[in-house]
Amino acid sequence: MTAEEIEAIVNGYHGDAFRVLGPHSVRRKNRQPRWEVRAFLPHADSASVLRGGVETAMEKRHAHGFYAAEFEGAPTPYTIRARLFDGREIEFEDPYRFGPVISDADLYLHGEGTLYEGWNTLGAHIVNVKGVDGVRFAVWAPNAESVTLAGEFNDWDVRRNPMRRRNGGVWELFVPGLGEGTAYKYHVRSRFAGYQELKADPYAFYCETPPKSASVVWDTGKYQWNDGAWMEQRAKTELLKSPMAVYEVHLESWMRGPMGQFLTYREMAVKLVEYVRQMGYTHIELLPVMEHPYSGSWGYQVIGYFAPTSRFGTPDDFKYFIDCCHQAGIGVIVDWVPAHFPKDAHGLVFFDGTALYEHADPRKGEHRDWGTLIFNYGRNEVKSFLISNALFWLKQYHIDGLRVDAVASMLYLDYSRQAGEWIPNQYGGNENLEAIEFLRKFNEKAHEVPGAFTVAEESTAFPGVSKPVYLNGLGFTMKWNMGWMHDMLDYFSQDPVYRKYHHNAITFSLLYAFTENFVLPISHDEVVHGKRSLLNKMPGDEWRQFANARAFLAYMWAHPGKKLLFMGQEIGQREEWNHAVGVRWELLEFDLHRQLQLLMRDLNRLYRANPAMHQVDFHYTGFEWVDFHDGENSIIAFLRRAEDPKDFILFCCNFTPVPRGGYEFGVPEEGFYQEILNTDSELFGGSNLGNGGLVSSRPLPKHNRPHSIAVTLPPLAVVAFKKL
Repeated sequence: MTAEEIEAIVNGYHGDAFRVLGPHSVRRKNRQPRWEVRAFLPHADSASVLRGGVETAMEKRHAHGFYAAEFEGAPTPYTIRARLFDGREIEFEDPYRFGPVISDADLYLHGEGTLYEGWNTLGAHIVNVKGVDGVRFAVWAPNAESVTLAGEFNDWDVRRNPMRRRNGGVWELFVPGLGEGTAYKYHVRSRFAGYQELKADPYAFYCETPPKSASVVWDTGKYQWNDGAWMEQRAKTELLKSPMAVYEVHLESWMRGPMGQFLTYREMAVKLVEYVRQMGYTHIELLPVMEHPYSGSWGYQVIGYFAPTSRFGTPDDFKYFIDCCHQAGIGVIVDWVPAHFPKDAHGLVFFDGTALYEHADPRKGEHRDWGTLIFNYGRNEVKSFLISNALFWLKQYHIDGLRVDAVASMLYLDYSRQAGEWIPNQYGGNENLEAIEFLRKFNEKAHEVPGAFTVAEESTAFPGVSKPVYLNGLGFTMKWNMGWMHDMLDYFSQDPVYRKYHHNAITFSLLYAFTENFVLPISHDEVVHGKRSLLNKMPGDEWRQFANARAFLAYMWAHPGKKLLFMGQEIGQREEWNHAVGVRWELLEFDLHRQLQLLMRDLNRLYRANPAMHQVDFHYTGFEWVDFHDGENSIIAFLRRAEDPKDFILFCCNFTPVPRGGYEFGVPEEGFYQEILNTDSELFGGSNLGNGGLVSSRPLPKHNRPHSIAVTLPPLAVVAFKKL
């Protein structure tokens, strides 16, 4: 140990502090080998070592608090007693007497990119080492000159707790005496350009509530789950043949308390879960719940990838919410954001003074439109981080599905870029080959979790998004049908008098409906930024707006594909979604809003009860046109069939405000047909024009079918018939 090394320790830039601090064998000139215990205690006026019941005073060898004491023979376990400048006396275990804790095997897998449960290795963990309780910290920063731990426990002094460098640039430190609730950060001092920054832990399980930004130690293994029956059944369920009606929710703005305060996870475990159960939805989809500094990002600019936001409670509180969902028979989907991350200084950006998690070249590493950075999918440790994160939510939080945000931006190197702003791949194309490989591996690993599924928000015609990897697909379970959404919203925004000129908009989706496993979404993105709410997209006076909304939702629920509706649209909220206020639940005091909500509940009941509406969503045998030629009157009719072709429902849609009496449709079989849905019912706020609940077929061929029924088509309505 040299004077220069002591100087490096007391100034916080020694890159190998364990070579200096803790117990060391020393050889003095012409003397027998002895042992020396060294400690850096800048907050102490004096210090001593306690070993075997004997207290030995430590010599102060540097004015800034470097202490040392010599012993005969190898030191047994010891503690350090320090008298602080404020007169207090503390006794503690020396972190620098403990050896490495993380295994070399884990470090090897991390560098290889195959440490798929990296949360067990990196981050902060409550552990017992050699009979001593404490917290083991570990962080990846290969280009750091030194990394030190700072927190309340050391008065946020970035010099006092330097970490040990391990293979692959992982830094670790076991600190005895710390426990759950400890706030901390890593002080990273780079080898380049004098860069140094306090960083939050990329693998932190909990964070301080914004605007505070420290990571917090949390024991994620103590929660006792009560959803065993759900998890067992989930593993046996054929998801693609099951009903899926998803209620998309932004937790911060679904409902507020009487003073405008956030509801907690545990409050939502009662109110939100009960509401979703009563409405008949099968799943809740949450906009990102991972910790994010800015509420206006809606959660899509993530800082704490492994931490549910502390705005609404602790990690255990969030587990309780998921547990309650499962016990109520409701699945949970979480939005996951592996496409980009924000530039907040305490986050992943420039983590060790280099572009560590992101690409160094902004032509590959920056989304200028969003002000965010793009992950380097070709770096093994980054792939390990992201895949570990996905599996963490599926395994540790029992999340049922991950909806992957902005997949298109990952697939294409020229996404939202002009010529000269992007770099082609090795073959000269615009596909991001590294991102494609990453997505395939992510989907393979995610589907190894029993019953788990993945959904892509992908807005292009990239082939095979929901095809298995072994068939050269990306491997997602399902994909959002953005084309259907665009066409339908455009069609319904037209005044009915002009809809005959846009008739192909409501039929075009069936040309490609079975090329992917589609989800039909009306998401948060469609009811913000001047796009208007779903109700206000509809033309006409109030009655026509509600009638259009009812017809739209009924057609959506009848169309092949799983369903997703953003909160507030089920009650006809007029204003656009605002993340800073709750849904306008007071609208339910008015009949038309309450009746629209009743229709949604009835649609979900009908959808879940009839296999013909959900069992064959992704194959042409589940859908059959009856008539789509009457564009002049904006009328269409089609059959939905279950796996048993004798189980079918006829849907008839009239998208003009003109009632049509005696309109004939061909049916596959003779018999009585029950009217199981009429969106014009007075129960739903309609004019109550219909078919008396029952019609009888006649042996008159129509639409290439041997029998037909003559029905009354109410204005701006959908009616459905099922053979008795």
